[in-house]
Amino acid sequence: MKETMSIMFSIPSWYVLLPAALLGLIGLWIWMRHRKEKVRPLQIAVLISFGIYLLCVLHLVFFPIDVNIGMYANRTPWYTAINFIPILTIDLKTFLLNIIMLIPFGMYLPFIMKSKDSSKKAAKLGFLLSASFELLQLIIRVTLGSGRSTDINDLLANTLGAVIGYLIVKRMFKVTPLNSMLKQFQL
Repeated sequence: MKETMSIMFSIPSWYVLLPAALLGLIGLWIWMRHRKEKVRPLQIAVLISFGIYLLCVLHLVFFPIDVNIGMYANRTPWYTAINFIPILTIDLKTFLLNIIMLIPFGMYLPFIMKSKDSSKKAAKLGFLLSASFELLQLIIRVTLGSGRSTDINDLLANTLGAVIGYLIVKRMFKVTPLNSMLKQFQL
């Protein structure tokens, strides 16, 4: 009788996110040392909180990664885990949670972007971040057998969340008493 090998284990988030956090802090330190203008403590707080937020999003989107290769691997074709049909196949709870997940991303954008920012740029950045999540989920599913799916509705919801967050903060900047306070947090 022929034996087939099977590999099954889970990758917890801290195996990946702890080194990523340390690299992020080292990168922040290098950036601060080479920057011409002095970085204010409030700006450092914004960057560190943005990094923590991104780590939390990565934790929610990807982990734990269940590796399942071999005899007990998921035998369904990988392309069946992709939802190409927008709007009609929305799971309302998941859609709303995906919007909520990227609202903070959009809220950070006016603080960390130096260039002329707009809701169009927020939509583009939210779309690119979400597309990279969906693509990476697909790659993980194909290579490691993880049960994550790739969904066009997640892409739409995340993009919408980024725009909503951006518009909330831009509206706050228009309130005169808040404007001078918020500008202290901008890079």
